[in-house]
Amino acid sequence: MSLHHPYNLSLSLLLFLASAAAAVIAADAPGGRGSWQLLQSSIGISAMHMQLLSNDRVVIFDRTDFGRSNISLAAGNCREDPNERVVTRDCSAHSVEYDSATNTFRPLTVQTDVWCSSGSAMPDGRLLQTGGFNDGERRVRSFSPCAPAAGCDWVEYENGLAARRWYSTNHLLPDGRQIIVGGRRQFNYEFYPKNDAAPGVYSLPFLVQTNDPDTENNLYPFVFLNVDGNLFIFANNRAILYNYSSRAVVKSYPAIPGGDSRSYPSTGSAALLPLKLALQPGGDVAAEVLVCGGAPRGSYEKAKVGNFVKGLGTCGRIRVNDPNPVWVMETMPRERVMGDMVMLPDGNVLIVNGAGSGTAGWEYGRDPVLNPVIYRPGNPVGSRFEVQNPTAVPRMYHSAAVLLRDGRVLVGGSNPHVYYNFTGVMFPTDLSLEAFSPAYLDGSFDGVRPAVVSPASGSGVAYGQKFAIRFTVATGAGEVKADDVAVTMVAPPFTTHSFAMNQRLLVLGSEKLRGVAAGSYEVTVSSPGSRNLAPAGYYMVFVVHREIPSTGVWVKLH
Repeated sequence: MSLHHPYNLSLSLLLFLASAAAAVIAADAPGGRGSWQLLQSSIGISAMHMQLLSNDRVVIFDRTDFGRSNISLAAGNCREDPNERVVTRDCSAHSVEYDSATNTFRPLTVQTDVWCSSGSAMPDGRLLQTGGFNDGERRVRSFSPCAPAAGCDWVEYENGLAARRWYSTNHLLPDGRQIIVGGRRQFNYEFYPKNDAAPGVYSLPFLVQTNDPDTENNLYPFVFLNVDGNLFIFANNRAILYNYSSRAVVKSYPAIPGGDSRSYPSTGSAALLPLKLALQPGGDVAAEVLVCGGAPRGSYEKAKVGNFVKGLGTCGRIRVNDPNPVWVMETMPRERVMGDMVMLPDGNVLIVNGAGSGTAGWEYGRDPVLNPVIYRPGNPVGSRFEVQNPTAVPRMYHSAAVLLRDGRVLVGGSNPHVYYNFTGVMFPTDLSLEAFSPAYLDGSFDGVRPAVVSPASGSGVAYGQKFAIRFTVATGAGEVKADDVAVTMVAPPFTTHSFAMNQRLLVLGSEKLRGVAAGSYEVTVSSPGSRNLAPAGYYMVFVVHREIPSTGVWVKLH
């Protein structure tokens, strides 16, 4: 692998300017926890889209029409595309595979434009990715995990989609298909793979109703699989519960208080809060959605003329299946637009990246928010947000973040420009990768940190199966009590444009905990009982002891 076109703006100057901004923001942020590590100063591309796979490698890509990237394809390989709008013969890569275990990366080849596309991992572990721009708008692409020496790469399928998909959202369904919802000027949805029962495109009037003329404010809708098999779909400032099989709206939810938009380009973020199987003896599982940040109505138009309005500083939380659901509003430590929400293995939510004012779009964000925030959903209202230590790197438009199996959060991206632009701009294109380590990774917790012994990573588990997890804890930790132990299961999402598609965390029901030997324990848990709770596929399973998670193990649910 070779890198070329080096930064013209010195890294030391960039870090100095970012550190000055961090000092200003940190002054407004009491406390501060967690730590940051620069993993790579450049991976050659900007991390606009990211997906963790079951071999602990992260597929990352930006777009083919930024111009030539800073990483070459393998020797002699070039991409020839007469339809490309910038470089028709491009010998640089626009996708990489990052190995989180070794902190190394290699170039990958995408043949068509993947700009502002969508995707999700499939039950067999493949990344299935859809759409994009220009000649990529109806493409389907697949990437299968492989051993390091195998050299796997992207496979593309022409006209795999029935409609052009740009700024769409994907979600894995209980039957193993993906649903692809919306996109620019697409007020509909479709499925992939296709079958005879659902070969085409299906109208979704809700996307027409939530479309703001000239601004849209309903792209990359927030889509979550509810525990009853229906889809919770949020766009702009409101949501529906939708039966995609009968093509009917099951429930309409009230608009989020204030009426401001939370969807692209007034970009907020959203997460499905932990599904607590352990706390529902009757079999019912409560589902709650949290929507945070965004931009006041009219912000996008104002940003176009240089007026950068403060972002939204509120979150709304709603119980999806309540008979009369209402939004419960909370206030974040500060305003945030273009933030990412990452489910952590302890059941908390990390809110990271983004700006304090402006919107998504070329050059439309200002006032980088360098401090992440942890949201603790189990705490009382008023005590749920905890400000974390700041990064030195602004992560503006086109940033992303994903959870790794060791509990760190991989953070990268930021390119608010039409092309790669490293000089003479307020926020230069960023090609680096960082890791944020939440406080639970601090060495002071090693004495209570569990370590999973079995099952081996990659083991299979059937639906509704009871299985034992054996783990160790340092012998000096004292008695390990059942009430201090939880087991969580996390689906790795496809993340782009401030939304983690298919993100899901379940707290598994546990039956008993027993000591096996000094410092060694075994907890028996039950896997989810249905595909509505958790579609088939690979999940990271963590043991959490006194709120400190282990490194996860991969489990294939089938």
